[in-house]
Amino acid sequence: MYQLENVLRPYAWGSTTAISALLGTTASGGPEAELWIGAHPGSPSIASRPGASPLPLDALIAEDPEHFLGAASVAEFGPRLPFLGKLLAADKPLSLQVHPSLEQSREGFARENAAGVAQDAAERNYRDDNHKPEMIFALTPFRALCGFRPAAESRAIFEHLAELVEATGADTSVLRNVIAELSGPDESEALRGAFSALISGGDAVAEAVAAAGAAVDAADFGAAGSLDPHATTLTAMLGIGKEFPGDPGVLISLMLNLVSLAPGEAMYLPAGNIHAYIKGLGVEVMASSDNVLRGGLTPKHIDIPELMKTVDFAPIGVPRVEAATSEFGQELYAPPFREFQLQRIELAPGAEPVPLAQSGPAVVVVVAGAMLLDSPKSELRLERGGSAFVPAAENPVMVHAVSGASASSVAFAITTSLES
Repeated sequence: MYQLENVLRPYAWGSTTAISALLGTTASGGPEAELWIGAHPGSPSIASRPGASPLPLDALIAEDPEHFLGAASVAEFGPRLPFLGKLLAADKPLSLQVHPSLEQSREGFARENAAGVAQDAAERNYRDDNHKPEMIFALTPFRALCGFRPAAESRAIFEHLAELVEATGADTSVLRNVIAELSGPDESEALRGAFSALISGGDAVAEAVAAAGAAVDAADFGAAGSLDPHATTLTAMLGIGKEFPGDPGVLISLMLNLVSLAPGEAMYLPAGNIHAYIKGLGVEVMASSDNVLRGGLTPKHIDIPELMKTVDFAPIGVPRVEAATSEFGQELYAPPFREFQLQRIELAPGAEPVPLAQSGPAVVVVVAGAMLLDSPKSELRLERGGSAFVPAAENPVMVHAVSGASASSVAFAITTSLES
């Protein structure tokens, strides 16, 4: 087993305190948005063990993929760690985004390579040749936008917003156009039309965003006794608009499910799902990829034609992931992706050890207390904030509470969902 040193990404939307407070580390003083735990070449973890020189995890795995990943993982996903874990701390909304399918990722990556687009170019869409299905597990109350509402529900919100804007004397033509698009007979095409009208609307949409924000602000939904049925949605739009004035994503947010996850709840995001995290701390797990197509709420590159062929415009409910308990007492969160599943491990002082869920390779991060990982080949103690890579060849592993602990210890482990 290898202890990991992980890379912190300081994106501007990150919290300055949440990750350091969770792990018991010293805050950097700047935004700490994502802690990457894995072997993605963009920010690989550094793996160490006694008697060996530290190595980037992707370089270590490349030395003997079948030993580190297992034959089944290599056969299905190739000689790379198939998943990437992150601790994600959003203090401001992230970009409105969507992830491509595996086929689209391979084609787009090859196309941009052939065109000579630099790997780190701002205008590059495809950083690698893999897809990026995701899951987020909330550690604190977590708010997000995820997938399209039914067209009729979105239309009702825009009709109500148009009435509020009209009462201020501002122009409502953009809103009325969106309402007309959402009234079409084919629901997916109606959502596509409304989305396209907003994201491609230029200055007129920027003015409509400003007018909408002013009208909602004047409506004062925070006043005691407000009974407006759309108050929560419009208030969330107002908050997003203050961070991204004039951005079409502010109005697009009204077409998406507004999700509130309580600590311990999770949802997954398949290819094509348009989404944005708004605020909160969570454990994010995904296939090992950094492919993101953005649609707003960002100063970064937006490729509208590529985005439009990627977004799934079918309305969906919130794709939640419920905990399941295995026959071995493991608490598992398994979305419908073979690259990963998440195990939550909580051990009270003196509790019996829990088997590490392990199908091929695994990574473990301790967020409270301390734990001991014990396999027939080695053992490794992890304190709060510590993390480890467990090679496939070190299965089985038992997770023990540390002797003498006075409070419960908590860890998260990621492995594939392939059968052991």
